[in-house]
Formats: sequence, structure tokens, C-alpha cells
Amino acid sequence: MIRWLKNKKSGTKNEPDSANTGAASQEEAPASHPPAFARTDVSSDPEAYSAATAEPKPSAVDFSRPLLTVTGVERSFSVGGQPLHVLKGINMELYPTQLVMLKGRSGSGKTTLLNLIGGLDQPNRGEIRFKEHSFHRSGDDERTYIRRKEIGFIFQSFALMPLLSAWENVELSLRMAGIPRSEWKSRVTHCLELVGLAKRMHHRPFELSGGEQQRVAIAKAIAHRPSLLLADEPTAELDSQMGAQVMAVFRDIIRTERMTICMTTHDPTIMEVADRVFEMVDGKFINN
Repeated sequence: MIRWLKNKKSGTKNEPDSANTGAASQEEAPASHPPAFARTDVSSDPEAYSAATAEPKPSAVDFSRPLLTVTGVERSFSVGGQPLHVLKGINMELYPTQLVMLKGRSGSGKTTLLNLIGGLDQPNRGEIRFKEHSFHRSGDDERTYIRRKEIGFIFQSFALMPLLSAWENVELSLRMAGIPRSEWKSRVTHCLELVGLAKRMHHRPFELSGGEQQRVAIAKAIAHRPSLLLADEPTAELDSQMGAQVMAVFRDIIRTERMTICMTTHDPTIMEVADRVFEMVDGKFINN
């Protein structure tokens, strides 16, 4: 105040220091006009941190072209000299990166259809097309070659070699598929880590729990990079917690390996994770 009165008397203005003014303007500018390249400090913003560290969501199913098409398929067996009609005019399509479930009670025809889709059997009538291959017209040798290169199977009984470790079981599938030896180590390691068995890969089946054995079977089925994975009731012998873990593994496989999975089940608790559910009753689809 005293300084102002002196200046007033002398008729001079109190000019602000130019250096201080420039510094002040520079300090205030960011508060009102943040630069375009400013980044959010995710460590101090929980919502921003969650968004920045969240895993990418799996891409949507590609419906442009089906991976496999089943048209008017019928399958019957001779029992006591009489035909037993197991499948009665089945129509369905499987698309890339899709998780499909065949739901139904025992004897409804689920496993029979899965065998036809995988080229293990042939229909009495109808067509089954997998990519550019016509399974309903292919011979045994051609279907065997396609299965070895393009299709993986997961059986309810795990189908592991009891004297081989988890690592050796997965490696065996690569040998049978004709994969070059130079790729074995990295691929076996990747597949066992993908199913959560990085610390159990050198254990034999009898040293593993039922859920762990099932995950070894999954690693074995995906090792040769098939485009279609078929699973026959993979959670039937597991409790609900282990079943949920297997389904989580399936979702990871679809996201990372870009595979299509078709599985049979009668467990209603796991169907919410499926992209599509086909319900089978007496060899036919209902409410699919």
C-alpha cells in the first residue's frame, strides 16, 4: 500500500515484472488449456488404470463363410436286423472362432454327430463339408489325413499315455501330426502354459488331478494348430469348479489360437459361455 501511494504521488504506474508475468502465464496455461498430447496419469486414476490394463476382448465370430456345413444328415445302425435311426435330418453350420455346444441327454445322438463332423464316421444320407473337403464322399485315407492336420479331439476319458509325462503326451501329438522337430519345444511349452500347467508339465497322468489331466488332453489336442476342436463331454468327469476352469481355457484358446470349438454336454451350468447351443432330442435339433 505504501509503495502504491508513493507511485500515485509521483504519477508513475506500478509496472509488473515482465519475467514474472511470463512465468505466471506459462504456469496458468496448462490448467485452463491442456495440450493435445497430454496423457492421463493412470496411476492416480483407478478408472483410467483399469481401462489401460484391461485385456482386449475377443473379436466377434466371422459369419462370412462357414468352416463346416452339415446338410440333411441321417445316420442309422442295424440292431437285431432292424434299422435304428440315430440322426434324423440334421442341419447346422460352424463358423470360425465360434464356441458351439450340442446339448442333450444320453442317447440323443450327440456323440454320433460329433463323430460325423470329425470324419470318424460317414452318414447314410446328407452332406458334410469341412472347408473345401466333402467328408460324405471322402475315403478313409483322405479323412484320416484331414483329421491329422485340421481337427483336434478331446475325449471324455482323456486318452493320455499313462507312462508319459504331460510334456511327452503333448510332444507325441506333434510327432503324429508331422510337425518339424525344431518346433516341438516351443509349441509344447506354449500349449501347456496356455492351459495353466507350466509347473506340472513333467508329471505323469497318475500324478495329476482329473482337471489337470483334462487340461493335458486339451493341450495335446491343440498342439498341431487345428482349425476345429471337437470335445466329447469334456466336463462330465469334473466338479463344477474344474468344469468352469476348462471352459475358461476354451475361451482363451479361441482368443489366442483362433480355433472353432464344438463340444457335447448335458451340463446346464456351462452353457452360458457358448456362442450357440443346439439342443438334441431323439436325433433331431429343437429350439436351436
